[in-house]
Amino acid sequence: MEDNLLQVIVPAIGLVSGLIGAYVGLQNRALLAEVRQELAELENRIITRINGTYVRKGECALREENLHSRLDLLVGRHEKRKAAGDQPAALSSD
Repeated sequence: MEDNLLQVIVPAIGLVSGLIGAYVGLQNRALLAEVRQELAELENRIITRINGTYVRKGECALREENLHSRLDLLVGRHEKRKAAGDQPAALSSD
């Protein structure tokens, strides 16, 4: 009788132990996935805030170059009008 009981109890204990281990493993995976998702969201918020606050050096150079070229264009137009004797009207954004 004891042998039959042991033959049933030992595999049952192994099965329960395996099920508990699988459950804990799944819970850990779910928790890890949730932490990773929160970390990615936080990283995105930080990057968005940094990009909204700071401008990269290359972008600054491009903006400055664009500003200078537009100013040169406007000055050139003004000088042409002045040389032609026209009264300068309000600057347009042609």
